[in-house]
Amino acid sequence: MNNNTAEKIDLLKTYLSLYINHFKILDTLGKEDSPYVVLDVRNAPAAVKKDQIKGAIALPAKDLANHLETLDKNKIYVVYDWTGGTTLGKEALLILLSNGFEAYELAGAMEGWKGMNLPVETIAQ
Repeated sequence: MNNNTAEKIDLLKTYLSLYINHFKILDTLGKEDSPYVVLDVRNAPAAVKKDQIKGAIALPAKDLANHLETLDKNKIYVVYDWTGGTTLGKEALLILLSNGFEAYELAGAMEGWKGMNLPVETIAQ
């Protein structure tokens, strides 16, 4: 294996370590003793979002840094945005990791979650 290939493999391992698969959180979703807290970091108002992952807490990425003291450092935070290609989830992940939280971005984001018909709930207007 040449150096270039090894560098690519290391980069991919790092990249993939930032994500968590829906199967890891699905079984504990909404349970009192779940180690995971799912954060909806989309910056849109409820009228635009319309729904969210069942049990998620809405905490827009633009407000996250101002609410870190309300988060439990013993929990594992899973953030999601509209799609995997948007940057809000990555911005939120950077804020959480930089402040000592264990956190991941949800692989597939909201688009992937809904595409697999996983549990969502309507957001009260």
